[in-house]
Amino acid sequence: MGSSSGAVRRLATRLSEEDRAEARGLDPFERVTCRVHRRWLHQCVSSPVHVVAVTGYRWCRDCECPVDVAVDELNRTVRLHCPGCGRAPDSPATRQIVRTCRASLAAARGQRDGTTSTGQDEWCTSA
Repeated sequence: MGSSSGAVRRLATRLSEEDRAEARGLDPFERVTCRVHRRWLHQCVSSPVHVVAVTGYRWCRDCECPVDVAVDELNRTVRLHCPGCGRAPDSPATRQIVRTCRASLAAARGQRDGTTSTGQDEWCTSA
C-alpha cells in the first residue's frame, strides 16, 4: 500500500471521528475536515458553502461581502483577503479559519501541529 492509500485512510478516519465528536458537541467550526464536501478543510474552505455572514466566517463585515481564502499546501500558509477593501478581517473567525486550516494541512500530512514553515500566522492581506 502506498502513501496515497494511507492518506485516504487518514481522511476517512478523521471524518468519522469528527462526525461522532460533532454529534457529542464539537463546535463544527473547529473541525479540520468538512462534513459537506467530505474533504480536508483546507481543500474546500474557499467554497461559497463555507461563508457564514452571521458569525463572520469568511465574511468582511465592513464591506458585507465574502472573503477569499488562499491555501498554499507547499508552504503551508493560509491567507484571507477581502475583494472589497483589500484587507483580511481582524476577527476571531478569521483566526479560527487560519488555525483550523493549518491543523487540516498538518493532519493531511500525518503531522500533529499546524504551524507554518515560518511559524507565523498568515492571515494578513495578500498583495
